[in-house]
Amino acid sequence: MSKTIQSVRGMNDLLPEQVAQWQWVEAAIRDVTASYGYREIRTPIVERSELFYRSIGEETDIVEKEMYTFADRNGDSLTLRPEATASCVRAAIHSGLVHNRSERLWYLGPMFRHERPQKGRYRQFHQFGIEAQGWNGPDVDAEVILLGDRLWKQLGLDDVQLEINTLGSSRSRASYREALQAFLIGHRQDLDENSQRRLESNPLRVLDSKDPQTQVILQNAPDLMSYLAPPEIDNFQRLVELLDAGGVTLKINNRLVRGLDYYTGPVFEWVTDRLGAQNAICAGGRYDGLFAELGGRDVPAAGFACGMERLLELVVQGGLDFKAKVADVWLVLLSADAESAGFTLAESLRDRGLRAICNCGGGSISQQLRRADRSDARFAAVIGEEELRDSHVTIKPLRDRGSQVRIAREDVAEYLLSNREA
Repeated sequence: MSKTIQSVRGMNDLLPEQVAQWQWVEAAIRDVTASYGYREIRTPIVERSELFYRSIGEETDIVEKEMYTFADRNGDSLTLRPEATASCVRAAIHSGLVHNRSERLWYLGPMFRHERPQKGRYRQFHQFGIEAQGWNGPDVDAEVILLGDRLWKQLGLDDVQLEINTLGSSRSRASYREALQAFLIGHRQDLDENSQRRLESNPLRVLDSKDPQTQVILQNAPDLMSYLAPPEIDNFQRLVELLDAGGVTLKINNRLVRGLDYYTGPVFEWVTDRLGAQNAICAGGRYDGLFAELGGRDVPAAGFACGMERLLELVVQGGLDFKAKVADVWLVLLSADAESAGFTLAESLRDRGLRAICNCGGGSISQQLRRADRSDARFAAVIGEEELRDSHVTIKPLRDRGSQVRIAREDVAEYLLSNREA
């Protein structure tokens, strides 16, 4: 006998109970993004590989180790998207979406990275993100962060911490890069292997190392803030002021960098101690140079991406009651004629906005009532020979101790609506 086929490692099914939780969080996302004027964008799952080489950076772990890249039948190199910001920028350039205008966008969908699966981190994972394209200055950076902060509050997450930093302009970073590289060369032998490899090509990525010994060395490294021009410091201070005015609690982390090469200016992460070593649930910042890097005109932009699996884990841990939309009634149908009458009744109930499940597969009244009881329906509606004869339905409560009633078939919708939970 052949073995059953398993899902691909790190790519998981979402079963109906889990989907109900996802839909609850997705509804909160749609509500919050709409309240800030953001519109949804949907981009392809497969993109040309060049898009990610040019945007994320060829020296990053994502490009070097994690992308699902393959040649199609025409010989073109294609990649399952590992993130969505580059796709949103490509779409905006291709469609002229930000030609002489600005745009507030949000997205939600699957991403793919070939990394070691662990709790909250999978090879197919899902990201929600927002992209504010076409605005300069700290006001839109503050709006992006405030949107995230409002979403956490709506989801009942009161223990996530905002950490924020600024990477400055390309000129400032070049000066800092030189000083940091000189410092790290003096400690080359004590750095972890990845940091040694990045020392020549991208020393700022060493700041992102999780190696404990490297982190000890970095405690004495040059401070990026010392290399920023006065206008860059003023912009960052203004951002902090706006966030304070919006009631956001933050921590300035001068060692915070992002793992993608396209970030410039302010960067940030929301972290928690409830997810172990992988403590970030959401991260982002400003990426003013990405449009030009991908062949468009210069367009300032800022945004963030949030891992949905980690977010769901936090929400579930918080003990929130996910109130899925339950069925209003399960129709117990005890003959062929009852099935015909029941299907007609069910359609009329659905026309009124009610959720009705018809028993299928036959069965005795006790069997059908057991199925109804195991379902999420609030009532069972029995149609047998007696109910058919006088056009009535017997309504039996399934979730409380209310009394069984017998009502006219044309009154069933009103009865269910009047007894519907808010």
